[in-house]
Amino acid sequence: MIAKQKSIKKTAEPVHPECMGMLRPIRDALNVLNGKWKLPIIVALTFGEKRFGEISKEVHGITDRMLSKELRDLEINGLVKRTVEDAYPVKVTYTLTPHSKSLNGVIESLRKWGILHRKNILQRSLKK
Repeated sequence: MIAKQKSIKKTAEPVHPECMGMLRPIRDALNVLNGKWKLPIIVALTFGEKRFGEISKEVHGITDRMLSKELRDLEINGLVKRTVEDAYPVKVTYTLTPHSKSLNGVIESLRKWGILHRKNILQRSLKK
């Protein structure tokens, strides 16, 4: 007979209110931007309105199914606007919303940090 292990309950909330004040908005942001595709999609749309196929070509490696899901999530969160033009054939385009422009500083900071991090890793690997 296998003995049941007592589960150790971890507290979900940090002990310090200051910590919680920092973590809650970060969690909110990460919940919206999580995954490996949302930020690349936003960056692709930074350069203007695009159709589905254009986004797919710019975001290398994403499947059509995943792109569709991620665009839907970004639309639900108010970061992307989907426009359907009633024509034949139907034309669907995607653009960033004014709210998504508030991410520009975050994206630029991530880009700069990525450059710095890559240099750091390359320097460390050359020293070995």
